Amino acid sequence: MKAEWRIFGGVALFLALVMPVYAWWSNHDLGHVDWVGSTALVMSTLLCAMCAGYFWFVSRRIDPRPEDRYDAEIADGAGEIGFFSPGSYWPFGIAAFATVAGVGMVFWMVWLIVVGLIGVILAACAMIFEYYTGTRRTAEH
Repeated sequence: MKAEWRIFGGVALFLALVMPVYAWWSNHDLGHVDWVGSTALVMSTLLCAMCAGYFWFVSRRIDPRPEDRYDAEIADGAGEIGFFSPGSYWPFGIAAFATVAGVGMVFWMVWLIVVGLIGVILAACAMIFEYYTGTRRTAEH
């Protein structure tokens, strides 16, 4: 977690340094400060600082992971990471319905947005419960 909080902290520091330069530059070019861009930079700074603070807080309370230690070997990170379905078609369905919702947003067709969002929710639920029902059901469930 040390790498994560350092990355987010660096991005937050960069945004904090860029924001006054952006405000000055927009005032110089436009004759007034661009409040939308300045506010976006401030909010992005706060968001990155919040993420950095969370990762820093968590990194102090857990044991160092292999990627956090300078003396770690590649073999230290070996082992099972998790279970990933090798043949699931549901991610494609989620992407297709998200595309439908995106097209609905582009052309502001509310019915298409609703159809796409309902499809995303149903496909995500189907992917979550894929190994609890049907032919892929495992014995321990």
